[in-house]
Amino acid sequence: MDGGSPNGSVQPPGAGDPPGAGETLISEGRATILFPSANEVFYNPVQGFNRDLTCAVMTEFARLQLQPKGIRVVLPGEEKTDTGGPQTPENDNGDGDTVPAPDGPEAPRTAKPGEVCEGGLRVLEALAASGLRSIRFAKEVPGLRAVVANDFSARAVELMNRNVAFNGVGDLVAPRMADARMLMYQCKADREPFDVIDLDPYGSPAPFLDAAVQAVSEGGLLCVTCTDMGVMAGNSAETCYSKYGAMSLKGKFCHEMALRIILHSLDSRANCYQRFIVPLLSISADFYIRVFVRVFTGQAKVKASASKQALVYHCVGCGTHHLQRLGKVTSHGTGFKYGAATGPPVGPTCEFCQQRHQLGGPMWAEPLHDPAFVERVLAALQSSPGRFQTEERMQGMLSVVTEELGDVPLYYTLDSLSSTIHCNTPSLLQFRSALLHAGYRVSLSHACKNAVKTDAPPAVLWDIMRCWAKIHPVKRERLAETSPASRILSVEPTLQASFTLRDDANPSSRKRGLKRFPENPEAFWGPKARAKAGGGISPSLQEKRKRHQNKRTERTDDGTSLKNFPCKRFKEGNCSLGTQCCYSHEEGAPATPQP
Repeated sequence: MDGGSPNGSVQPPGAGDPPGAGETLISEGRATILFPSANEVFYNPVQGFNRDLTCAVMTEFARLQLQPKGIRVVLPGEEKTDTGGPQTPENDNGDGDTVPAPDGPEAPRTAKPGEVCEGGLRVLEALAASGLRSIRFAKEVPGLRAVVANDFSARAVELMNRNVAFNGVGDLVAPRMADARMLMYQCKADREPFDVIDLDPYGSPAPFLDAAVQAVSEGGLLCVTCTDMGVMAGNSAETCYSKYGAMSLKGKFCHEMALRIILHSLDSRANCYQRFIVPLLSISADFYIRVFVRVFTGQAKVKASASKQALVYHCVGCGTHHLQRLGKVTSHGTGFKYGAATGPPVGPTCEFCQQRHQLGGPMWAEPLHDPAFVERVLAALQSSPGRFQTEERMQGMLSVVTEELGDVPLYYTLDSLSSTIHCNTPSLLQFRSALLHAGYRVSLSHACKNAVKTDAPPAVLWDIMRCWAKIHPVKRERLAETSPASRILSVEPTLQASFTLRDDANPSSRKRGLKRFPENPEAFWGPKARAKAGGGISPSLQEKRKRHQNKRTERTDDGTSLKNFPCKRFKEGNCSLGTQCCYSHEEGAPATPQP
């Protein structure tokens, strides 16, 4: 399972079969794959940013893991440097401790993309489809020992074998056909864990999380994508609970809460096996979320997991939110004491608008990212420019990530604060300046363009909005007495906010004009139709939307199709409509429409 060509031989680049009838060539990064024109195997070009980011993160993770082994990771353009990228003399082991770099007179071995690295990382792409991601790993990420590209579809595995040969990476990539969960459980039983596991399913990754947290090695990297954002962003809170063990909320902060829900789910599943997670990077982009976490084992650390989770009290009137930790940690002599937290942090109704609260979570309440690791990824992008097609977007998003307040869960948005009290919206710089003048910290969020992430309490935010409403008056006579706007504005502010612009109110990523929140490059830039087994062409989502539009309000016929259904009142003997009834009065009428 550690690699090797599926045919037992290594094919040179381009030695695979040429495209056949009904097939096209797709190029992404340094890989070119054969892809059927019919929707037999899933592929979405929108996820190119996801795959680029994964290659960049895996490269820096390889540096961290291989440096103690005396293996130097080298990217194109770094061959002439002494350090081989953003190296550090020590390696974090997840406990806050460090492992020193190896000593000795021997020069470190080098690991380059496309080469098998003895003692390198063993990677599993559990749901590989066409194999594009695994092939890109083999050709773009240095320090790999083997890549297992797995899928449960025979057609997908057949296509993977051809693509592996076509790209000449048979010495690194080994296609497998198996149930992803069974494969991971078997590797756990055989004590052959993977250093990196990539889960990128169509929809929810929930069925695979339990196996993944067990099959990843100590300190290994787990990469998880969730595309079921309707569930995680509050549209189906009960479904979110059944999949992830948390209630989602439909608030302005829903995308960041989705990230925290999947992190909570990963940590709670890992805790069952005395393991815990350490997030490296958590991203909300386009129509999906993507998290990169390391998994460690430690009974003492697992005890602190309850204090890392929190419930969310969200006001349905003004949108104010409060967090309630599930546990607390107190110092006890030379150690720590763990117990239940006290609460709740709110009363029966909201203190600002007297509306009720919704309860969401539990969710991850600790930092979403490791700033030092994100800086390493950014430094690598700058030292090896031109590696990725989405490099500008990666630099912009990662720069915003480094500016985020890591110890402040969730955020508010300027438009929601203004719409609550029906006033004009202050500019981003004005509102940030007011918070800075008041002595609080503030940052943006990569998950939302208009986000305000701050350690200021909600009372300060509403005082600032009250001061803004005094400068830009609201027509109070149009507000209902019981409305959130009327109740908030009826209170005089205790803080006199200053909206004078400050230089430090403009974040560095904004000053440099980085591509932080790019527009979609084309219409319908989002999820694609699911692949259909057997080679049938699945209709596009646009066609389905058009076909189902107004299906509940517009009739496509004159109602004669209802004659296929029996009349319940006629069966009971009390239908007075006779032949005018739109349902069938025949005893043998079918219960369902005939094809």
